Amino acid sequence: MATHTRSPTRSLAGIAVPDTCLIKRTIEYAYAHCEPYLFNHEMRSWLFSAAVAQVRNTAHDPEVLAVATLLHDLGLEQAFDGPLRFEVEGANAARTFAREQGMSERQAQLIWDGVALNSTPSIGLHKEAEVALCTTGIGIDWGGWGYELLSRSQIEAILAAFPRLGMKEQFTHAVCRVVESRPATTYDNFARDFGERFVPGYQRPSTVDFLFNAPFAE
Repeated sequence: MATHTRSPTRSLAGIAVPDTCLIKRTIEYAYAHCEPYLFNHEMRSWLFSAAVAQVRNTAHDPEVLAVATLLHDLGLEQAFDGPLRFEVEGANAARTFAREQGMSERQAQLIWDGVALNSTPSIGLHKEAEVALCTTGIGIDWGGWGYELLSRSQIEAILAAFPRLGMKEQFTHAVCRVVESRPATTYDNFARDFGERFVPGYQRPSTVDFLFNAPFAE
């Protein structure tokens, strides 16, 4: 099925993307709330996801994809800290933004799913097109997963427009901050790996212990 967009488009780093007021406001919101390296990561992820949608000719809601991808790491910023794992805090913030912009509940929920599941590709890649594309674009920029889906010229143009700015080191610092400040939110997600490698004294409970310590007689 073809991707259907009724809105005007523009070329950004050589990728055709929708040119809507909502997407412009989303970019402004991400720019205002994210450190430069993280904003560039979100922009690259969006462009990668849009390019993959074009390569695969995947029908999707381009505004949902844009909002989910552009806001997917809000939970790493201190302004969005909360008691939940950072993906959920970010998803809650992105859903609130979507509702405030007048998006439907269906759209807002897809955005929530895209943000909350972006770091769990074994689930995200098997959900709705918008969530799967969001996950794919982020995965390309974060770990190079799906790098081969796009041409070298496309990738180089996106990197030139939105440089990485020490992404690997900066992202590691951001996740370790979460591990150090809210360790209980990191045991069942990828932040655990950063804690085990980089945060002295970090220890996680075993899910096996949860099962065997459950208060039930066998």
